[in-house]
Amino acid sequence: MKIIEEFKQFAIRGSVVDLAVGVIVGGAFGKIVTSFVNDILMPPLGLLLGGVNFADLRVILKGANGDNPAITLNYGNFIQTTVDFLIIAFFVFLMVKGMTILRRRNHKAEENSEVKDTKSEQLLTEIRDLLKK
Repeated sequence: MKIIEEFKQFAIRGSVVDLAVGVIVGGAFGKIVTSFVNDILMPPLGLLLGGVNFADLRVILKGANGDNPAITLNYGNFIQTTVDFLIIAFFVFLMVKGMTILRRRNHKAEENSEVKDTKSEQLLTEIRDLLKK
């Protein structure tokens, strides 16, 4: 029973829920970026490079033989996946950078909102404390 209670506390903790939401949103974001790369970015890039379709770029290691399909090294898919990764990594970097900036601003605002006593107020407080004694 103690393990079940510990698991409940772990699962209910806010960071676990945030992580789950992040994974779900990240998966959807990955699909959007993959579509962007495959459907919008790579076709014009392939056109600029002479009508190359990156998905078709491959090296045939062993040709097809009867019912056995050809064995190929699909480096075009690797190029597309690498571009996907770079775009996702760049946007994650921008999001983390933005969050860091917002955190700093929030932290500075909290520091500035703390009212600091002036020198004369500090002296008056000391005098008051001495008079109480």
